[in-house]
Amino acid sequence: MAQKLYVGNLSYNVNDDSLKDLFTKAGNVQSAMVITDKMSGRSKGFGFVEMSSDDEAKAAIEMYNGQEVDGRKLTVNEARPKEERPRGSFGGGQRDRF
Repeated sequence: MAQKLYVGNLSYNVNDDSLKDLFTKAGNVQSAMVITDKMSGRSKGFGFVEMSSDDEAKAAIEMYNGQEVDGRKLTVNEARPKEERPRGSFGGGQRDRF
């Protein structure tokens, strides 16, 4: 079963391909994605890597969490599920109904 990892404190020079290449040293990488700003296209400094197995994910965490890459200490841990955001208007709170 694939295991998704959060990778934080990435250098702004890291892209999807270089992130995948880095984590390939720990095992088989199914996907790697650096999160970018929608407006500027610039990296937000974090991303996600999906490893093929739990063992490979654990190896990647042990190998890279706290390690310096491109002058920055990485934070690598299991990704948490995405939180649901409330949908609706952008106007704020509800009005009193009469």
